[in-house]
Amino acid sequence: MSRSALRVSLLLLAVLGRAGAGSEHVGQDPPHSSEQGPGHSHWSYEDVEHWGVVYPDCARTSQSPINIDVAKTIFSPHLRPIQLSGYSLPANQKLKLSNNGHTVVLELPESLAITGGYAQQYRAVQLHLHWGSLMGPGSEHTISGHRFAAEIHVVHYNTKYESFQKAMVQPDGLAVLGAFLEVGPRENPYYQEIFEHLNEIEAEGEEVMVSGFNIAGLLPANLKFYFHYNGSLTTPPCYQTVKWTVFNQTVLISREQMSTLARSLRNEDSEPLQNNYRPVQGLNGRWVLASFQTTLSVEKPIPPGRDGSATTEGHSSSSFHAGDVLAVLFGVLFAITALAFLLYIYKHRSQNARLDSPTKSKVIYTAASTENTV
Repeated sequence: MSRSALRVSLLLLAVLGRAGAGSEHVGQDPPHSSEQGPGHSHWSYEDVEHWGVVYPDCARTSQSPINIDVAKTIFSPHLRPIQLSGYSLPANQKLKLSNNGHTVVLELPESLAITGGYAQQYRAVQLHLHWGSLMGPGSEHTISGHRFAAEIHVVHYNTKYESFQKAMVQPDGLAVLGAFLEVGPRENPYYQEIFEHLNEIEAEGEEVMVSGFNIAGLLPANLKFYFHYNGSLTTPPCYQTVKWTVFNQTVLISREQMSTLARSLRNEDSEPLQNNYRPVQGLNGRWVLASFQTTLSVEKPIPPGRDGSATTEGHSSSSFHAGDVLAVLFGVLFAITALAFLLYIYKHRSQNARLDSPTKSKVIYTAASTENTV
């Protein structure tokens, strides 16, 4: 029997065992070993096509991750900047870092919370990473088909529920902040707080206590611009209870740090823990909202009944009268004259002009134009 078939058989036996154990265990299966700590559940990225057999939610129609087609996103001015609270932790506060066989997990204290950008407050539980290998990238979400080197997920649950276990089965139970990692020219000191300990948790189930630091440093500096959609956990049991925020700005780590992440950990079979990302899932009619306008799309009326949406619809008339036509013609002539004048000035001043210092774009999605790491 192949390893894949054996793993599926073990999964089926586990499900049958839970079914006979009583209804009190419904909804208590760890959604991602990393969500609950270092415990292991018997699924594998090698058997991703079988997840839906054992965990029915994995075969439903609102799954994550997805490909975010920037040209098809819908601008929503109602999406407010994400605001975080309690993310800067003192060095004397210890955090558990572990290898659960699927990823590296940093457990977070409940003092960390999302306090703005969502209709309700969400409390942090943990963060984990998804990555590829030395041969290629491994983010879970993709942007217009582009896969990034790695991706961080910070998992939160709705504070109106008593616990993460109860929240994770509710439609508005979870919120995950996602950000893309790319290779840059220098070491990232915030990620180094995690990466310097990876050699201590090489094997599945190993854990180590690390000093607290500013967790917000792991996320982009700009939390105003992001994509938002309703989806699921990206690992079994794939509950469709996640409100996803995927940030526009990427985070840079050094090439050496990326190599450390890809080479340090082992899975349950004592093989390198790599390519721990789920393939993108179909949108199946879902909307992807953007908190900013992109160069690839224009503002569209937002469908009613969606998160961050409005009920207003665009109504305009396209008929022109003769006076309108004349006004347009005069406007065009004026614009051409002004452009010619500006070109004349630019030509005579360009020789002595100095380049302005580069500034960060405020509304244009630029991450997808970076060097492809495939």
